[in-house]
Amino acid sequence: MKADYNYAGNLAGYRVLVTGGGTGIGKACAIELVADGAAVTITGRRDAVLEEAAEEIRTRAGFGGSVTVCAGDVTQEADVQSMVATAAGEEGVLDACIANAGGGGMLYGYESMDTEEFLRVLHLNVLGTMLCVKSTLELLKHSGRGSFVGMSSLAGELTHPWFGAYPVAKAGIEAMMRNAADENGAHGVRFNAIRPGFIATEIMAGIPRDGDTYDSYVRNTPLGKTGEPEDVGRLARFLVGPESEWITGQCINVDGGHSLRRGPDFSAFKF
Repeated sequence: MKADYNYAGNLAGYRVLVTGGGTGIGKACAIELVADGAAVTITGRRDAVLEEAAEEIRTRAGFGGSVTVCAGDVTQEADVQSMVATAAGEEGVLDACIANAGGGGMLYGYESMDTEEFLRVLHLNVLGTMLCVKSTLELLKHSGRGSFVGMSSLAGELTHPWFGAYPVAKAGIEAMMRNAADENGAHGVRFNAIRPGFIATEIMAGIPRDGDTYDSYVRNTPLGKTGEPEDVGRLARFLVGPESEWITGQCINVDGGHSLRRGPDFSAFKF
């Protein structure tokens, strides 16, 4: 864990929804938000994981920040509506949404692609993000400081051979954020996307550190190392807060410079 920043309580009074907030990047986003005073609702499909994450997040709270949990599936519209209602609370206020829930799938060449797997990944990433936009937008308009952050990936910009639906899905999220930013600038709602590179999360722990795939990440990263979840969380906090009020429609890399070179080599994992 990197050293804490000096928080100023700039998000005191903010209400924020973070999907996929029980692990990895989503949990790191929630930690940064709560540490700066926000009231955050984290969501995911597993109650036990969310409750465990909430206990950790509470230890980092500052300036009146708090965390609530709400289990659900972002690909189900009724679940997303319930998540948003929980985040908005009795006051019916929501200032930001970080649509972090997402993920990849099995590694195939397109000639061998399993169609249901392809659609599952698209639904999880693109449909899930769209339902979050749909369900939060009116509340974000009324906030007066509404911010929506979509979670893309280095794969949304650089080719990731064998990743099938994942690069397609992340590029779709970026297109959605740009279009939503254009449509809703007049309402004062900002939409941006984050492109993480290799971040040391639970999912990425499955890549052997002595193998060709890991080496391809480090070799193609100018800073020569992997990132940490809080690297992404701090950018998300910035995009939610008042410091970024003149930023919208952007896709911002957090990748140690990896986007300057080429994507990783996952040939060893291909089916």
